[in-house]
Amino acid sequence: MKKIMILGAGIYQVPLIKTAKRMGLYTIAVSIPGNYPGFALADKSYYENTVDEEKMLEIARAEQIDGIVTTGTDVCVQSIGNVCDALNLCGISREAAVIANNKMLMKTKYEEFGVRTARFRQVSFQDPDIKKTIEGLEFPLIFKSVDSSGSRGIIRVDSYDAFDSAMAYVKESTRKDYFLIEEFIEGEEFGAQAFVHKGEVVFILPHGDYVFHGDTGVPIGHFAPYQLSEEVIEDARRQLRGAVKAMGLDNCAINADFILKDGKTYVLELGGRCGATCLAELVSIYYGFDYYEKIIKVALGEDPGFDLVSHAVPNASHLLMSGKDGIIVSQKDNNPPDQNIYEVQFDYRPGDEVHEFRVGPHRIGHIITRGETLEEAQDLLFKAMDKIEIAVE
Repeated sequence: MKKIMILGAGIYQVPLIKTAKRMGLYTIAVSIPGNYPGFALADKSYYENTVDEEKMLEIARAEQIDGIVTTGTDVCVQSIGNVCDALNLCGISREAAVIANNKMLMKTKYEEFGVRTARFRQVSFQDPDIKKTIEGLEFPLIFKSVDSSGSRGIIRVDSYDAFDSAMAYVKESTRKDYFLIEEFIEGEEFGAQAFVHKGEVVFILPHGDYVFHGDTGVPIGHFAPYQLSEEVIEDARRQLRGAVKAMGLDNCAINADFILKDGKTYVLELGGRCGATCLAELVSIYYGFDYYEKIIKVALGEDPGFDLVSHAVPNASHLLMSGKDGIIVSQKDNNPPDQNIYEVQFDYRPGDEVHEFRVGPHRIGHIITRGETLEEAQDLLFKAMDKIEIAVE
């Protein structure tokens, strides 16, 4: 029986674990201790920090794994690259993972390879004259932690008066002594899921984003297809292929974030893993295959056999969120059976503590719908959301 090591045991790794077990694989889940649902599903669990590269390699060697993978999180991608390099497994390299896990290295590579991106500066937290360091950049600005994920450590800044508080916010989310300041591009945010295998970008699926506007924009849902002109879509594909080359990504899923301004696509960042917030499901529904299965097959060094021709199913998803901190008193899905309601999922149970939504990990569930047209899928999505009752006190 082949062994697959899955880094993370949270809500976004659960489908990966379930799919691996359905494929007849021995599953090994690794995560820091916590009330993570993946632990109960996996054949074996290790309670370790997935950013500890040497510990992940030690476990991988001891278990004699055949593949290592994650989805929905960036923090462990460097550990995956380290294991793949050391054990000659199929997956992202450590060098590419280091770039993918550091927004400053990523942006520097984009600039070097001519990938269209926002103007930026690297700034030390101890910089005595930040105004001089960022001379030439125009407000509004974005302050970013270079090594965080899930929209943490990112905040918009509209004036010099907000610098101190913004720096303090970013500092809470980073292990580095520096951060990134870039120009905020006023435009339309969208994304893409893609996959690169044996040096070839197999598919690029642009998708629209539903965005929560707090300290910065946080994706809370997605939909496909995304209605763009062929010219804009081709430009986005060119920029993504350029970014993949710049970063050295290979044999991995890709989560891309873009901004569209004046008909041109600007690359915000690429992750060397599948996106969160139901994006693996978006790909699966749209193309008509199990994307989790494809991701696992590539990690095992097998032929994934992507079929991109026979389907193009419109679909949409949205997170379920709480408007306040508290305890879930009750939750109920009042929707009648409908084959186009693909999934309604509650992450918590009555009695569990939840948070007012500010960042992605504050989600308390999700809903996914599909339709003959995108309009049908989106219309059903919001009608179905209205019939979901979650009481928080």
